[in-house]
Amino acid sequence: QVRLASSGGGLVQAGGSLTLSCTLSGRTFSRLGMGWVRQAQGKERELIATLSWGGSTTRYADSVKGRFTISRDNAKNTMYLQMNNVKPEDTALYYCVADDTQITSATVAGRGYWGQGTQVTVST
Repeated sequence: QVRLASSGGGLVQAGGSLTLSCTLSGRTFSRLGMGWVRQAQGKERELIATLSWGGSTTRYADSVKGRFTISRDNAKNTMYLQMNNVKPEDTALYYCVADDTQITSATVAGRGYWGQGTQVTVST
């Protein structure tokens, strides 16, 4: 059974940093697009970062570009989201996601594999 287990969320002050982790079990990263989706209370899901299945291409939403970095460690079967210079508007439930070959709008709508979500709260 394929499973994504995310961790690393918590309370952080504005301007600080946080690293989220997501460990994949049941298969390897091979031919899996990976990403992070967040959902703030009362708002729609937002795809904020993606990593191609080959691991060479990253994409970011404008809201996090230049502050967040997505990466993965194949040996640990773990994906990361490094969050720097966080802002109160980054407060949300963060989900790691995976889907065959790439992350699409269908993934954001619920297809593929989803972690359980980890809460990030940024205080002023």
